[in-house]
This record gives sequence, structure tokens and C-alpha cells, in this order.
Amino acid sequence: MILLSILLSIALVGFLCWLLFTLAIFALPVFAGAVAGSWAWHTGAGWLGALAIGLIVAGLILGFGQILLTAAQPMWARLPIALAFVAPASFAGYHAVHGIVQHVVPSEPWQIVFSVIGATAIGIVAFARVTGFAPAGPSERRAAQASSSPLERAMALR
Repeated sequence: MILLSILLSIALVGFLCWLLFTLAIFALPVFAGAVAGSWAWHTGAGWLGALAIGLIVAGLILGFGQILLTAAQPMWARLPIALAFVAPASFAGYHAVHGIVQHVVPSEPWQIVFSVIGATAIGIVAFARVTGFAPAGPSERRAAQASSSPLERAMALR
């Protein structure tokens, strides 16, 4: 029974880490939606109005970010947009990892070290996922075709 609980605990931690890495890119829209929903609640919109406003704002932020990433062709123009999504994801990742590490590592400096490592990893994954929102531009497609083998290029022409 103890072995089963240990295995289930490891599986749960793995699932929560996967969930954190998957949902990290939604930190900015969730935060903006929560702030807008809180504002709507405090101005007297009620719980249904606050929920609706929060969901609408979160959806608009996510959609607006995707449109901007798609419309911006040069990489230097995409970078600030991607960083606007990556910075809150790294911040949330730092605090999520720090919350886990506090229960495992007794030393405060090592907690911070592991939290920074986790925030960096989550930031890198979030950056890769956010830049995956936008389709590849013409120069990026040509670079991808140039790096492929002659057999792959011949198959692509068919």
C-alpha cells in the first residue's frame, strides 16, 4: 500500500509538471482576465458579469497576441510580443516550482536556485510554444527547405 501511494504521488507530481508546462503560456491571458473580472466584480457587475468580462478579456488577449505574432513578419518584431507572454509564464513557473521545492529542500538558497532553474525551463518551453503560434515566414520556410535532404525536397515536390 505504501509503494502504491509513493507511485501515485510521483505520477501526480509528473502530471502537475506537465500541466504547468502546457498551461504556462496562458499566464498572461489568465492574469488579464482575472484582473478584468475582479474590476467588474468590484464595480457591481455581479458574479456572472465578472466571469463573462474575465473570459472575454482573456480570450481577446490570447487572440490579439496570436494575430500580432502572425502579422509580424521579422523576428525582431515577434520577440517583444513573445516576451509579453513568456515573462508572466516564467514568473508563474518560478512561484509554482518554489511552492513545490519548499516542501522538499530545507535550505533557502537552494530553494531559490531550483526555483530559478525551473522558471528558466518553463520560460524556454513557453517561448518555444508561443513562437509556435505563428506560421513560418517565407525566409524561414526557405531555410527549412535548404536544411532538408534532397530526398525530402523531391518528396515535397510531388
